[in-house]
Amino acid sequence: MNTTTHTEEQAVSKASTTATGDLSPLQAVIFDWAGTLVDFGSLAPTQIFVEAFASFGVSITLAQARGPMGLSKWDHIYQLLQDESIAAQWQTRFGHSPGNEDVDAIYARFMPMQIAKVGEFSAPIDGAVQTLQWLRDQGLKIGSCSGYPREVLNQLLPQAAAAGVQPDYVVAGDELEAGGRPGPYMALSNVLALAVSDVRACVKVDDTVPGIAEGLNAGMWTVGLSLSGNEVGYSLQEFANAPEDEVNARVASAEAKLKKAGAHYVVRSVIDLPDVLQSIAAEMRAGRKPV
Repeated sequence: MNTTTHTEEQAVSKASTTATGDLSPLQAVIFDWAGTLVDFGSLAPTQIFVEAFASFGVSITLAQARGPMGLSKWDHIYQLLQDESIAAQWQTRFGHSPGNEDVDAIYARFMPMQIAKVGEFSAPIDGAVQTLQWLRDQGLKIGSCSGYPREVLNQLLPQAAAAGVQPDYVVAGDELEAGGRPGPYMALSNVLALAVSDVRACVKVDDTVPGIAEGLNAGMWTVGLSLSGNEVGYSLQEFANAPEDEVNARVASAEAKLKKAGAHYVVRSVIDLPDVLQSIAAEMRAGRKPV
């Protein structure tokens, strides 16, 4: 059984030990939501994808549902329908290969299900509240973006704010005409909204490969989160009960995937972010850039 937990006391300690650190010339940190700030394990969207497909008589696994995580939800459904086994089920059931109209149909079924359920997964990940406060104390701006549509975020944000998670800016996956991840557009929307003068003074924090690509494409530093996010996929209860060697193996796999995607740093969760930000700031002062 795994006995390592991230408690609120650890979070306060982590933040307090780095409170005197120099973060110049960093200006902003831009966070993902599920699996990064809230919803340990990024559980809210995963199960709903399974249920939405099941309502059409098509069976997908949790692992398949996690595959395209980080994309906007319409694009996520589109990518799932490109999977050979899922497309074959669709062909058998409906007599044709899945097309955009089918994506629209699943999306229309998915949305009310996700809206109804997302609030159940709004709890902050341990350390998130303290880390956001620490960033504000250091004078950094706090942005955020999500693959969730605005209708879903409208349900999530008030509950997250009540629990202490309230970035300065939020953009949803369906709000920009240019599109979502892996493009840089949501990250750059944060740059504009927060009046950041240099994209290289921003850090994108995310638990998914498309989210890391988003930050890289925007010219930012990137930090991947392994344990708390989609790539490991534990619920808190599963994490508490998992053997340590199993946890370490899953984390190692997630770290390798996020590093392969180009993440400059990978840590287990948001509680570990302050030390990494100090390292990035030191690199910047030494003249290095997030190339």
